[in-house]
Amino acid sequence: MALSACAGQAPAGDSGAATSEETAASTEGGSTEGSTVTAMLWDTPRPGDEEAVAYCEEQTGITIDVQNGPESATDRLALYLQFFGAGSGDIDLMQIDVIWPGILAEHLIDLRPYLSDEQYNSYFQAIVENNTVDGALVGIPWFTDAGLLYYRSDLLEKYGFDGPPETWAELEEMATTIQEGERADNSDFWGFVWQGAAYEGLTCDALEWQYSWNGGTIVEPDGTISINNENAAAAFDMAAGWVDNISPPGVVSYMEEDARGVWQGGNAAFMRNWPYAYALGNAEDSVIKDSFGVVPLP
Repeated sequence: MALSACAGQAPAGDSGAATSEETAASTEGGSTEGSTVTAMLWDTPRPGDEEAVAYCEEQTGITIDVQNGPESATDRLALYLQFFGAGSGDIDLMQIDVIWPGILAEHLIDLRPYLSDEQYNSYFQAIVENNTVDGALVGIPWFTDAGLLYYRSDLLEKYGFDGPPETWAELEEMATTIQEGERADNSDFWGFVWQGAAYEGLTCDALEWQYSWNGGTIVEPDGTISINNENAAAAFDMAAGWVDNISPPGVVSYMEEDARGVWQGGNAAFMRNWPYAYALGNAEDSVIKDSFGVVPLP
């Protein structure tokens, strides 16, 4: 994920992207003290957001007005494009996904002139390169993400499993066993929850399944379309078979927070989600606090 700064709306016929010279000139010799900028992030506050905002305000004297965007990454991107298309100046900073820099670059300020070489080189360079479009650094790396498998350690122990699954077949076996056992007292219990709605989150999940089955990627480095292969098909058939078996029928409409709600409510043995869910799962009011672990996906 990255934070990007929006360029000011340009006159008709202009590109809408402020050059480094224009941006520098607009701030040179001026004070930011007392200014307010609007930042759009995700749908709900996450661990560290409040501290990050407070630190930035203390260091700069700028007030940051945080606005929450849609939960769906797909909807959030569409909203950004709507703002830009309308020439709106409602957002100054935005949280963007790793695959968006090329889509949004023409609307974003080149941030490289505002970083010292030491600051620039302190970031993971692969992410810096990803956020650089036509020589312009359009996003500052904020954090890295990876899909993770969350598991109920207490339930694995209860049902005699030595550790979390290392293959999808093991996950299916464990999820089925635990689900059948827990249903005796909780009819809402499921084995595995994940992101199944038709949005970017499902694309992430599907690529993980495909890659774990040695099904290649959608487009290879040489441009070959490789998704139409037996291993990829087997991966997707596997996931389809989870629905209404170890996963609820409604999983096909789940996004991250839907899956987390079921999991953190104590109603699932396994969950695929991002690292942000770890701290929330261990919050004082969480019913699964200190009762789960996290491992790489099978």
